[in-house]
Order: sequence, then C-alpha cells, then structure tokens
Amino acid sequence: MNLNLPDPDATERLGAALAATLPSRAVVYLHGDLGAGKSTLARALLRRLGVAGAIRSPTYTLIEPYRLADGGEAVHLDLYRIAAADELEFLGLDALAASADLWLVEWPERGRNALPDADLHVHLRQAGDVRAARLQAASADGEAWLARLEKSPNLHDLSVANFR
Repeated sequence: MNLNLPDPDATERLGAALAATLPSRAVVYLHGDLGAGKSTLARALLRRLGVAGAIRSPTYTLIEPYRLADGGEAVHLDLYRIAAADELEFLGLDALAASADLWLVEWPERGRNALPDADLHVHLRQAGDVRAARLQAASADGEAWLARLEKSPNLHDLSVANFR
C-alpha cells in the first residue's frame, strides 16, 4: 500500500488508522531517513491507542514503554545510535517480547537478529514538504492488518503515491 502524506495531519491520520485496525499483537518496523516522519507516525498511533501524557522520542533512551488504554503494553524503540545489535542485550528485549503487545521500531536494520520479526514494514520518504508512505506486510497478521487498513475511511482521500 502506497500513500501520499501531504501534511503532518495526513501522517497522524495514518497513525490513527493503523491503531484502529491493529491486531492484538504486532511488530512494526519504521524505515526512513531523519525527518521522514517515523516518530510522528508512532506518536499518532500511540495517542490513538489511549496513551495519555507525554509521548517521548526514544532517541536517547533507546526505548520508551507505554501502557495502552486497553491495559496492553507498547514499546517504542529508536535504534539510530546503536552501532551493533549486541548493544541491545542490556535492554531486556527478551522480557519485552513476552509482555509487549505492540512494538514500534525505528531504524530496525541496526537491531538485526535481536528484534522480533516484523508484521508490518512502514517506509517513509520525504520529498520537499511532502511525505509518502509504503506499507508492506511481513506476516499473515500483517497481511490481514493491511486488508483492514485499505478499508479505512480515514485514508480514502490520500492519493496513491509513486514510492521509489
């Protein structure tokens, strides 16, 4: 699924639509250059899932846990500052894998095999003031999620992007 995101509101609507169609457990890998909208999308998704208060970027902390309105747990990771996957050992990702219902991982390629497998890859690209998103399923749950997302009324006015 490819979408044009002409303004920050469109990126937030995508986050809300992802939250509204979310499976019970999901791992989302967020790809894109600095400033492409990864944190904006994650923040919108978490806000729609009922996270109250500040939603901090995990740029320096590497990981931020959140309690969701339904009682579930989400974790937001930003691995930009990681040089090697073995640096993640001290974060306790194995324990998180058992408890977290939602993983949002920025710069997942830096985590290599230390992360759970993705259900959905979200590739964000910015060209000037306009962003585009390409969403790719990576599991059966991800495919079902995208099928639900395609029916979302929040996204009907976002034209299909020519994502390269």
